[in-house]
Amino acid sequence: MSKQDKDKWNKKFQNKPQLLIPREPSKILSNFVTRVNSKKALDLACGSGRHSIFMASMGYNVDAVDISSIAIDSLKKQKDNYNINCIESDLDRYNLKENYYDFIIMTNYINRELISKSLVSLRVDGYFFIETYMKSDFNEKKDSNDDNLLKQDELKTFFDRNYEIIFYDEVENESYEIHKMMKQVILVKKII
Repeated sequence: MSKQDKDKWNKKFQNKPQLLIPREPSKILSNFVTRVNSKKALDLACGSGRHSIFMASMGYNVDAVDISSIAIDSLKKQKDNYNINCIESDLDRYNLKENYYDFIIMTNYINRELISKSLVSLRVDGYFFIETYMKSDFNEKKDSNDDNLLKQDELKTFFDRNYEIIFYDEVENESYEIHKMMKQVILVKKII
């Protein structure tokens, strides 16, 4: 990413403040997360931090990373007493810690290279959850850039035999979203 990308995301959050309103976490994610003591989670492209706050409320120490200063500032105002480390950073240049996280989350954002690059950060027995938009005739937003939409079953292709697919589905996005869109959702566990 670049300054141009940072400006784009800041403008998006500025022009659509409803994106910063606190929301419930993904129902699918919340079905799989159990309360822990002091495990580490990484929320990539965290936006306003709905998943960062949820994971912290479940006992995780969370690194929440986003390029948008507006999104990070919004999260800082919401995080209260939760153990969330808010990081404003370009994800293309973010230094991922090796073998460090027990849970990695990426929602409503796709960066194929970042998915592959992030795998080194996941500990054995750690989980990677991705929920993001896919190409579909169902989608109301017809002008979406195809590079930002997953192809059919694409999420499955990022994970080799070192990962067990715990859950995979294609679902409609949440009712509060601006446009009706289809998403792919995957939860994998690192087994080796």
